[in-house]
Amino acid sequence: MSAPTTVIQFPERWLHRYAVLVVFCTLGLIGLGGLVTSKGVGMAVPDWPTTYGYNMFFFPVHLWQGGVFHEHVHRLVASGIGFLSIGLAVWTQLVERRTWLKKLAWAALLLVVVQGVLGGKRVVLNDVPVLGIPGSVFFGVLHAATAQVFFCLIGTIALVTSPWWRRGASMPVIRGAAAIPGLTALILVQLLVAASMRHQHAGLAIPDFPLAHGHLYPPTNPEFIAALNQRRVEVLAFAPITAFQIHLQMLHRLLALIIVVGVWIHGYKSLGWGTVAARWGMAWSGLLLLQFTLGAATIWTDKAADLATAHVVGGALSLLTGVLFSLVLQRAKVKGIEDNSCPQPRRFLNPLPVATGADVASWRPSR
Repeated sequence: MSAPTTVIQFPERWLHRYAVLVVFCTLGLIGLGGLVTSKGVGMAVPDWPTTYGYNMFFFPVHLWQGGVFHEHVHRLVASGIGFLSIGLAVWTQLVERRTWLKKLAWAALLLVVVQGVLGGKRVVLNDVPVLGIPGSVFFGVLHAATAQVFFCLIGTIALVTSPWWRRGASMPVIRGAAAIPGLTALILVQLLVAASMRHQHAGLAIPDFPLAHGHLYPPTNPEFIAALNQRRVEVLAFAPITAFQIHLQMLHRLLALIIVVGVWIHGYKSLGWGTVAARWGMAWSGLLLLQFTLGAATIWTDKAADLATAHVVGGALSLLTGVLFSLVLQRAKVKGIEDNSCPQPRRFLNPLPVATGADVASWRPSR
């Protein structure tokens, strides 16, 4: 008779800590990607998956110079995130009993692989148009979008493996909770608009704020665009802009205003005061206000790389906060439904009178 197989169970708290580590590493990777784009060095290494013909892990250190340094480090860190994701998927498979969480971990691993391939396509198909869009823009935006989704998936895994979540802790059901997922979705749209702006590498289509070329909404007629481009090309040596780019940046500003005001008003009027939900809402509002300030500072400094990168990181954190907030509120809603699902004892509005001893003695059965 064979001995029973012993399955080594890793402490679940360490799975959570490992997931948190992957979250912070992924945030760093998003920051590096933003820095590469802000500095315009995405094509400093023109081949992929090799680096100037070398295996990327054996690229000579003395050649890590200028833009090559930023792009190559970005690739190495991305590879590291891939290995960390393998570890997270395997660890979750070994430790977790929740089937949906195992699938989520494997989905995150698949997504990071897709993310790496899109980054490579952005290099090798840089000048190849896709659906009428330059390959650098098309694959660059998809690369940025999958990075944000992957970041939110890893953040979700870190949340649901936390001791707080495992204990079944929750917050009370609150008014207006349905608005949080909508605002979060709007942040994702805002990040896609921002990625479209960054990957066109046309500089600032609108160089002033809060006005836009001295107007609340700048004109986009051909004469105005031609006058702008004459100065940009001859004096500033920037690539020419189009009316579409101006409309895109105005949309970015409008969405930013709607998100900040929407979250702020919702935090004050719907979440109440002094509750856990209110603290989440206020922290989210503060983060979005900081993000708005970084966006303005990016314009005022003519897209300084450090501020533009901080703006990218702030956008990712704002999205993740909204996603986690939505999950916590959904959990509160489900728990509220479950708590109210048990049948309650029946209560009578007009209870029957209690019989006295005299009533019992005087009662006689009818003949």
